[in-house]
Parts: sequence; C-alpha cells; structure tokens
Amino acid sequence: MSDGHPVPGSIYFYAPNQGASIFFAVAFAISGIFHLWQCIHYKSFKLTAILPFCCVLFAAGFAVRAYGALHYDNLKVYIASTFLIYMSPPILELANYHILGAVLYYIPYCAPIHPGRVLTTFGILSTVVEVLNALGVSYLSNRQLPDKLIKLGDSLLKASLIMQLIVIALFFLLAGIFRHRCARAGITTPRMRIPLATLAASMFLILIRTIYRTVEYFGAAAGGTQTSAGIKVDPMSLSPVLRYEWFFFVFEAAVMLANAVLWNVMHPRRYLPPNFRVYLAQDGMTELQGPGWDDKRSFLMTALDPFGVMAGGGGRAKGEKPFWEDNGYDTAGKGSSGTV
Repeated sequence: MSDGHPVPGSIYFYAPNQGASIFFAVAFAISGIFHLWQCIHYKSFKLTAILPFCCVLFAAGFAVRAYGALHYDNLKVYIASTFLIYMSPPILELANYHILGAVLYYIPYCAPIHPGRVLTTFGILSTVVEVLNALGVSYLSNRQLPDKLIKLGDSLLKASLIMQLIVIALFFLLAGIFRHRCARAGITTPRMRIPLATLAASMFLILIRTIYRTVEYFGAAAGGTQTSAGIKVDPMSLSPVLRYEWFFFVFEAAVMLANAVLWNVMHPRRYLPPNFRVYLAQDGMTELQGPGWDDKRSFLMTALDPFGVMAGGGGRAKGEKPFWEDNGYDTAGKGSSGTV
C-alpha cells in the first residue's frame, strides 16, 4: 500500500495495490452474477437490468487496474481503468431513478411527478454528467494533448462533479416530498417504506463517493496538477487524498461495492409488483389493477415539462380525472394528495 511518497514513473502517483484491485474485481463480479440471477428469478429485467450491467463495468475497471498495478507507467491502461470506474456510479444512479419511478407508480396519488418522467428527467441530467465526465477524464489523462484541451478537461470534470451533487440533491428533494405526502395520506406500508429507505441509503452512498471525488479533484486542481505536464509541483505538498491509495479503496471501491450489495439484499422486486399498472388503493392495504398512468404529450414536452405544469394535469387530457379517484377507495378519507 502507498506510503504517501511518489513512485517514479507511476501515473497513479503511487504503485497501485494489485491484491485490493483483484478483490474488488471479483467482489463486483459476484454481486453482478447475483443481480443477474435476481433479474431472472424475479423477472425484473425491466426494473433492475442496469444493476448487473453496472457491476460488470466496475469488475472490468478493477480488473484493468489490477493489470495496471504491474504496469503503472502505461497510459492506456490507466485511462481504461479510470474511465470504467468513473462512469459506473452515474449509471448506477439510473437504476435508482427507475426504482423510484416504480415506487411512484405503486402509490400514484402521492407522486409529485409523473412516475415515468423520473427516469427520463434524471436520465437526461445524468447523461449530461456522464458526457462531461468522460470527456474530462479522457482529456486530463492524456498529457500529450495541447494545454488548451487539458484545461478544457479540467473545467468539464469540475462541472460534472458539481452537477452530480446537484442532481443527487434534487433526487432527495423529490423522494422527500413523496414520503411527506405518503405520511400525510396515512400510507405506511412496508412496500413503500423499505424500497424508499433503500433508495435513500443507496443515494447517500453515491453522495459520499461524489463528495470524495470532488474533494480529490479540486484538491488536485488547486495544487496545479491538472494543468500542463510541464508545471512543477512538490508532490509531498499534495493532499493526502491524492497521495494515499486507501482513500480510493474506502470512498470509491468499498462504498460502491456496498451499494451494489445493498440492492442484492434489499431487491426492489421483493416489495414492488412486477406490473406498473398495479397500485395501492387509498386505504393503504388493497392492491388494484389500474389502466396505467399515461402521458399523452410528446416526448419533447415531457422532457421540457416533467412536472406537467404547462399541461395542467400531469399529461392528462383537460378535464380528465386521475384513474385512482374513481376506484371507490377515495372516500376512506385518505384521498388525493395534490399530485400533478
């Protein structure tokens, strides 16, 4: 493990620990295989197919890093491992967005947004983060590029990190509003509470990882390491986050592995119905088969106005009532909670 001193010729600053990289590569592969089995067992590919895919990316990234531990001067290996590991968490977030949408479908009268728009809205934001992140890493990793592109990569990566923090904050806000509406409507079923609590834990782990990456990168940028290769910087003046590899394994690898295992243990299909048309009636106990919550607007309009403000009804036709208001349970006193 790194002693905090630079290793001559190493692109990583230190000599990467091969054993730890192998462990995480194997661990993510095992979690991914389990997720694949769960997709088959629960018939939940539509809901959770992103989870095994993300584990494959992590496993590949750490496998390449394990190889890079013996070739820590190889730029291509460094770029490949960094790219795979960096791009995985935003993709993992997509799974969380989709699962939150499934929870909203299950209790539609408390949803602050059309359930189908959760994935598309946050997916678009995450795509922007992913593109900025990928471009930033590729530019910064190749010191043979002109200074202009290296500086552009610096700005792009900073923007992606800040934007990712904002997206996570918006997710917590949306989930918090939904949880408050459920409490106000008297909906306390574990089928809602457990997936929502798991989502909160998962996003909190992603938040920890994102804060770590932000501190790591801004610390490196402040030290002058993210500009031209010709700038001389005293390596020992850099932040310990950069000089010691254990920070990476604790706040990146371990945190993301915990996230993957969390969904293995608390798989959403153990609590949510496989059909998005099945929803919980306002009495908090009865499950009903509904017509589904369709959005009659174009994809462009739903992307620009996910909350249905301009539509005045969450994508429903003018004067059209939500399907749950005519199910015979609204008179139980729990009623609609002011959804869009």
